[in-house]
Order: sequence, then C-alpha cells, then structure tokens
Amino acid sequence: MELLRAWDAADEYILNHLHEQAVLTPDTSKRTLIVNDSFGALSCALHSFAPDNWSDSSIAHMAAKENLKANEFSTDLNTIESLQDLEGHYDVVIIKIPKTTSFLEEQLIRLKPHVTKDTVIIAAGMVKHLQKSAFQCFERIMGPVTTSLAKKKARLLFAEVDESLAEQVSPYPTTYIEPDVGVPLSNHANLFSREHLDLGARFFLTQYTEMPKNAKHVIDLASGNGVLGIKYQQMSPDAQISFLDESYMAVASSKENYEATFPDIEAAASFLATDGLRGIESQSVDLILCNPPFHQQHVVGEQIAMDMFLESKRCLAQGGSLWVVANVHLAYQAKLTQMFGNCRTVDSDKRFAVMKVIKR
Repeated sequence: MELLRAWDAADEYILNHLHEQAVLTPDTSKRTLIVNDSFGALSCALHSFAPDNWSDSSIAHMAAKENLKANEFSTDLNTIESLQDLEGHYDVVIIKIPKTTSFLEEQLIRLKPHVTKDTVIIAAGMVKHLQKSAFQCFERIMGPVTTSLAKKKARLLFAEVDESLAEQVSPYPTTYIEPDVGVPLSNHANLFSREHLDLGARFFLTQYTEMPKNAKHVIDLASGNGVLGIKYQQMSPDAQISFLDESYMAVASSKENYEATFPDIEAAASFLATDGLRGIESQSVDLILCNPPFHQQHVVGEQIAMDMFLESKRCLAQGGSLWVVANVHLAYQAKLTQMFGNCRTVDSDKRFAVMKVIKR
C-alpha cells in the first residue's frame, strides 16, 4: 500500500500562524471551522478546540477520525458533508483552498451567512496551485483579501468579511444534456468535467452493446454524476444498481440524476459515499463499471485505481466482470492481467481503452 504524507507545508504554515498570532489559545472559546482538511492533520493538531470539519470527501472524514484515533485523541469529531447546511456563526475559519474554483465558490457562498466582520478567515495552499480565480472568488463573495509571504512554497490568504456585500445565490448544480442518455444531467460544483461528459465516459458508453445484459447487481464505481450506471439501467431495467463515490457531491449528483431519469422506479438503486468499495459484501456483485480517477486533489498517481481493482476482485462473484475505461498511456491492461489472470481490450482509440476482466 502506498502511503501519502498526511500534511503539507500549507498545513504547517497555518498552525504556525495560529500559534504566533495567538488566534486560538487554551483560555479562549472560539467556534472553529476547518474546511477541506485532506487527511485530518489540522483536525488532529487543533482537536482541543473541538473544530467542525467540513469537506466533500468521505475519505477525508474517515482519515481524520483514523488519525485522531491513532494519536489517542477523542474521535468525537463533528464532520459536516459538503451539501449539509452549516449552523450558527464561526469565530475562526481555516480553509485549505481546493483544486476546483467552482467548488471554492460554492463553499464560500454557503459559508458567508455563518461569518461576521469579526470572524478570522485564514486560507492556505501551495503557491504553485494557487490561481488568480481563487483570490477573486474570496474578494467577490467575502471581501478584501491580503496575503502572506511565501514559506516553504506555501502561502496564506487572509479574507475580511464585508457585510455590505449581498449574499449570492449558488449557480450550482449545473446541467447538460447527454444525447447517449437522453436526459439532463445535474452536476454539483466539485464534480470532474462538470460542464460536459468527460471523453473517457463518452467512449465507454459506445461499448455498452458488448456488455452483459443479465447482471443482477451492478456497481458504478467512482460514479461522478452517475451516467454509467444510469445508462446500464436503461439497458437492463431489472438490474440493481449501486452508485459509489468518495465525493458527497458526486453521490448527490448520481442520486438526483437517477431519480430524474427513473421517477417511477422504487428501490432499484442505492447510493453510498465511501472509500472505493468499502461497505460492499464480498462476492456479491455481477458487474462493476469503473472510470477511475488518477489524481486526488493535486496528487497524481495510479494507486487509487489499483486499490479499486483489488477491491473489485474481492466484491465480484465468480464469473462476474469488471469493465474499466482509462487513458491508454496508463497501461492498466498489464496490471489487470496480473491481478485477475485475464484482461481483454474491448476497444481503444488514440486516447482511451475499454478493458474487461472476469473473476475466475
């Protein structure tokens, strides 16, 4: 298993600033919100202040609690899903700036009613990842922004709350119509390829005529907006589809799109925000459809996909199949063959390959 370091220089910069400026001290009680804490480093370091942890990542919430437990701290962390409403007002807000500006915009719009001119707002990121659009987002929604000097290639951003700025209405979710599905597809702010169907998924859909039609339990793994599972349900109305993604917004998009496509079908699908296939019974699945991510925020690699493939082997019933679409240059065929003992390329073009493996 590949282990990633659970913090970066931006986390260190935040914690040093909080200490040096005495923003949070043991003798004060300040309601604190931590936003986008990737693996719980900030939640662990600030656990004595009982912060709320607000994130779109179910994995980040799991990791925060695991790291609290590993450090023998209380795991009674108040985790808030990205689409849940915040409550009350916060005195201190700490934000790790996300990769996607649309997601940052959504978060700031949701946050604005819960901060005042006295709220301390500190955002942080690595300099190479900070975009001008992120600064503009803070200024447009919150108010004036200043920045720190860069340290260890990280930078802090300080936002003041201008209470005279009108609260904005979120433009998300957005929708587009995919001809291969025939219905509008809703996409929340943090979804990959939010404004159009990504090219890998579109290529995958062209291969559905080759797919088994009699699968009873089907999983759309890393479901995004749910287009792969929805298309299979259109083709096989009796199938039980499970939509899984680590993003709360992705699961919400999958659910909204499924219910809009099949308003008269009851209990034909399930929706779960989880890490890979965690929570799925072994040898219980007939078909897994997977368009795996190859990055986690700014970290690029194949480990997420490899974990999904191994978990798929556990969950597939004998004779069940895993269908994967991926960029050709990732060369997943050799790795799938090593794991499953077989792999067939159903079709490929210059950019993508659709592969099929069967659990023997």
